[in-house]
Amino acid sequence: MSAVDLSTQLGHLARRLQQANTTLWHALVSDETTSPQFAVLNAVASAENTDQRTVGEMIGLDRSTTAEIVTRLADRGLLRRVRDPRDGRRNLLRLTAAGEAAHGQLALSVAQMNKVFLAPLDPGEQKTLLELMWRVVTAADGLKA
Repeated sequence: MSAVDLSTQLGHLARRLQQANTTLWHALVSDETTSPQFAVLNAVASAENTDQRTVGEMIGLDRSTTAEIVTRLADRGLLRRVRDPRDGRRNLLRLTAAGEAAHGQLALSVAQMNKVFLAPLDPGEQKTLLELMWRVVTAADGLKA
């Protein structure tokens, strides 16, 4: 049996892409805030006063991971939880002033990292890659039971 060409294997390429993303993230964005933590901050920035469950759904994280990230960000003073006046069982999430500042700085760094990451591709290829990746990710979301 001959070896499989790993350059044609989605799982292998996705893992390598994630490794490259992590390396660039630490070099260009943050050693303190992770990519999933930024995604939570970004979701709250785009939909303030939304609940934790909705934030997790927006960014594709399960409930326990979202809860852990929200707790860490709240402990760092970047997020605050506010009881929903219409439903006392729900906590609404809001960025603190420090969270807004951190989000703004991280967003700039993430944009720079994306430029570096995608630099081997021309602008049309960059757009196509991101569109295709988004299609695959959203299709995979539909497979969750």
